[in-house]
Amino acid sequence: MISEEIPAALAGERLDRIVALVTEASRADASVLIGAGGVTVDGLAAASGKLRLREGQVVVIDESLLPQVALPAADPSIAVQVVHVDDDIIVIDKPAGLVVHPGSGHPDGTLVNGLLALFPELAGVGEPHRPGIVHRLDVGTSGLLVVARTPAAYTNLVQALAGHRVERSYRALVWGRPANPIGVIDAPIGRDHRDPTRMGVVVDGRPARTEYRVLRGFRVPAEVTSLLCRLQTGRTHQIRVHLAAIGHPVVGDGTYGGIRDHLQVSRPFLHAAALELHHPVSHEVLHFASPLPADLLAVETMLDEIAAADRSADETD
Repeated sequence: MISEEIPAALAGERLDRIVALVTEASRADASVLIGAGGVTVDGLAAASGKLRLREGQVVVIDESLLPQVALPAADPSIAVQVVHVDDDIIVIDKPAGLVVHPGSGHPDGTLVNGLLALFPELAGVGEPHRPGIVHRLDVGTSGLLVVARTPAAYTNLVQALAGHRVERSYRALVWGRPANPIGVIDAPIGRDHRDPTRMGVVVDGRPARTEYRVLRGFRVPAEVTSLLCRLQTGRTHQIRVHLAAIGHPVVGDGTYGGIRDHLQVSRPFLHAAALELHHPVSHEVLHFASPLPADLLAVETMLDEIAAADRSADETD
């Protein structure tokens, strides 16, 4: 069950749109869910998705009544960059722009579809609609992702992630410069009460902790800072939300305030650069690293060149 109080920003919106936003279902599926009696407004079953909602009303949604979507099919046209594979796990270096698994608006053409073409046995691992997937990367985020190849590996990896025994480190470029060179952001994350299409730091959210370390700062063409971030938990949009919450949104992140004129980046400057885990069967410690992809490297190289020219000008003066 999902319970949402309608914020002022969404007052006057239709119920079917709200349900679609919150559940990430299509508008048509949201209408089917409402018609099946799966949505209440202030404790009363909603009769129609056309109902306009008021600020403060409470909508409760039974996700289990959503129409079942078709299981993902193998698609050999989806390129999958495999970093490591053995009998139990697969490690992928995901490009930006590739959705991890099918969902609303992305019924196919996902990483899962490509994986099933290479490893058809994944169909019987984990959740049927996202087989083998134990953690995700946002569509705009590139980098390393571990996938379970067997049910036993799936169970062990899910437990390891829940127990914070998988280390995931990200490269990020943020606006401004954090006050401290090393820090921990410890703030709960949940759906933003003002806009349920976004995540936010909210008092009733789930615990979330992100460590960061400053790698380098740049002054021109704008003040930005390169960070290494490590997840202690894995909430939706965690790094992006936490960095925005302390006033340093990820450069290029249009959802959380990272679009500014001084530096244009085509997607959030966020890359899953390192992954460390104990193998779910052999228990061997495995380390994987992924360099910055070409688009982000080009941004960093440009900043380096401008910084070098700036230093040279200062020395000349």
